[in-house]
Amino acid sequence: MELMNLVPVIGIIMNIDRGEDCCSRMVTLRVGRETVNFVVTPETVIVDNTQLRRGMRIAAFYDSSLPVPLIFPPQYRAQLIAVLGRDEQIMLNYFDSSLTAVDDSLRLTVGRTTQIGTINGQDFRCEPGNRVLLVYYTATTRSIPPQTTPGRIVVLCGGGYGN
Repeated sequence: MELMNLVPVIGIIMNIDRGEDCCSRMVTLRVGRETVNFVVTPETVIVDNTQLRRGMRIAAFYDSSLPVPLIFPPQYRAQLIAVLGRDEQIMLNYFDSSLTAVDDSLRLTVGRTTQIGTINGQDFRCEPGNRVLLVYYTATTRSIPPQTTPGRIVVLCGGGYGN
């Protein structure tokens, strides 16, 4: 899976049903006034292995290079899911040594309260730059590129996640 092909859909979980088998689930999200369905399989990575519940605000990432069925509402296979706080935003991108996203869309300033860890919740005690990062943040500056001090950084390393 190429991480740079992952596209987020942010919404509120409206329903969770059994999928095609006992090991998968169909998660229905409300995205504004629309509905989007996600198939969650055992291969779906859920940050911190959080148990998904109705009412949660999540970012479900799908691989834009994979085919999708032409049905309504749209249905995607979730590759990565992250639970978000009320005003929290999220970005998945490659950040260079200065912690600037490769597409110049965001620059990070690591603060004293910024939590840095791996996808499975372990502390990450190295420099996070030059890696693919999943960044949780609330506010940005209006500069170019926008800057933020994230609340949390998840470093995606090894296991098919780059680095």
